[in-house]
Amino acid sequence: MHETLCICALIPRIATRTRLDLIVHYREERKPTNTGQLAARCLENSSVSIVGDRDRPIERVPATGDELELLLFPADDAVSIAQFAPCERPIVLVVPDGNWRQASKFRKRIPGLAAMPCVVLPDLGPTEYRLRAEPQEGGLATFEAIARAFGILESPAIEREMLAVFRVMVERTLWLRGALADDEVTGGVPPAAIERNPRGTAARRS
Repeated sequence: MHETLCICALIPRIATRTRLDLIVHYREERKPTNTGQLAARCLENSSVSIVGDRDRPIERVPATGDELELLLFPADDAVSIAQFAPCERPIVLVVPDGNWRQASKFRKRIPGLAAMPCVVLPDLGPTEYRLRAEPQEGGLATFEAIARAFGILESPAIEREMLAVFRVMVERTLWLRGALADDEVTGGVPPAAIERNPRGTAARRS
């Protein structure tokens, strides 16, 4: 994000029993619209692996013997994630992060994923992500999917805390693009951003 719109100070550090194992396609890693890595920053018990770059072999944090690994992906054999809440064993939620074409190949190409149970989220409403077109009906940003999953596996309060940051990120970016006025941004626009970004200022005047 533009420095004047930085959300780093708003990012929570949330302790959870469930561990997030985020697997990011290398072409997604540095995109400014990527959301999965922001979700990982919110969760203390998380790890991020990069896949698809020949110069960087994937290095995932292995599961311990008592952990149950679940792959968040809408495969034909997927079941509702709600079936695992609550769960006696600690859960590792494995989340592929990439476009639909990239993510659909992860299960076959990454060792260990094919054997994991696949889980899907219940329909909890449409996406709030307005920075990219969503090719799949009912699709969510990776951040939203993770937040909703942790809301089910852990606590609705965690989902609310994460989505509050996500909402600010989306709205500040839309403001910079000239798509939102100042009073439409949750928490307002930082004064430094208004002073330095004529595109956002144009939206403010419209």
